[in-house]
Amino acid sequence: MVVTQNIHKYYDELHVLKGVDLHIKKGEIVSIVGASGAGKTTLLQIIGTLDTYSEGSLIIDNTEISGLKRKQLAKFRNEHLGFIFQFHQLLPEFTALENVCIPAFIKKTPKAEAEKRAKELLAFLGLSAREHHKPNELSGGEQQRVAVARSLINNPSIILADEPSGNLDTESAENLHNLFFKLRDEFGQTFIIVTHNEELAEMADRKLVMQDGKILM
Repeated sequence: MVVTQNIHKYYDELHVLKGVDLHIKKGEIVSIVGASGAGKTTLLQIIGTLDTYSEGSLIIDNTEISGLKRKQLAKFRNEHLGFIFQFHQLLPEFTALENVCIPAFIKKTPKAEAEKRAKELLAFLGLSAREHHKPNELSGGEQQRVAVARSLINNPSIILADEPSGNLDTESAENLHNLFFKLRDEFGQTFIIVTHNEELAEMADRKLVMQDGKILM
């Protein structure tokens, strides 16, 4: 599903990733932990094709990422990868339903089909009654569930989550953590989660520890 081989990343003279090898299987939930500055988010952004790597190779769904041109890469990202961020990144002027539909519209999915899928996801996440509410009318936990629905709209191969519960209260965080495993069981989703939440990290199928740009084995 995801294979990185000897991934290095430099920012000018700063050597951020120092030969990262990783193999993640379909349906696996993997957590990545480590101190700030260890390279966790940089690695996640590279796997998410939001950043480039300086050396090595990245294969996702049997596709060698370095072989894709800019438009091909954007299309691949939209269709194969879903993203959940700490601060939701919902557009404030749009309703929950509209926010969820955005990646599907980018994919040029017909409006009726996109909205049908979005309503199914919101219902699955217990948000049917909130689909016409804007983000400022939703609680933090509800906003994060909308973000989860948005990440799922295009049936991606992999969900990449960067501190997904970092901005939630304890109960909402616990609900979100349990939701990830429900989604894996229901839809076979693969998750890569960067987190400082030790409870979530320990729940994962595998916990990887990063230190000084490397994964400790």
